Amino acid sequence: MNLSQGAVHPVEAPPLQTEGAGNVPLPRVRMKDLQGMPGTVGGLVLRVCQFLFAAVALAVMATTSDFPSVTAFCYLVAATGLQSIWSILLGITDAYALLVGRRLQNPQAVRLFAVGDGVTSNLTFAAACASAGITVLIGNDLAACSKNHCTEFETATAMAFLSWFAALPSFLLNFWSLASR
Repeated sequence: MNLSQGAVHPVEAPPLQTEGAGNVPLPRVRMKDLQGMPGTVGGLVLRVCQFLFAAVALAVMATTSDFPSVTAFCYLVAATGLQSIWSILLGITDAYALLVGRRLQNPQAVRLFAVGDGVTSNLTFAAACASAGITVLIGNDLAACSKNHCTEFETATAMAFLSWFAALPSFLLNFWSLASR
């Protein structure tokens, strides 16, 4: 029986190059722009969706006459108002960056975007959850939909959740971009 035996030949590892030739630091590799990050078409689409869903939630809730009587609904109006303002401002910034061909990867700008997206998305999510709880209480537990605007409350709450679903990728991509620096 002829069997070959494997042989291990030691090979030296190449030296780690911490600096370029002539003690010049190596250039940093920039992260590829992912769709959904600021200054991309995907980022602009996310901002427009955030704005539209938050604006619809705000408009539907504000047209009901009895939303000021419930604190959670007032909170939803405030949170979606802030979300819509933040989203339209960053949507305009994204559109401008796309028109002039600029990148929005400045560390200070990314930090501002990440913090702003984190704050507004958390506020919108908390307001949507609180409103959903009150809507379930009114509709299912108290069976008082005949005296209240349950359909409008449910619509505004659903739109707030959709706004949050559109805001979450923006926050995660900005936070990831900030953390990978």
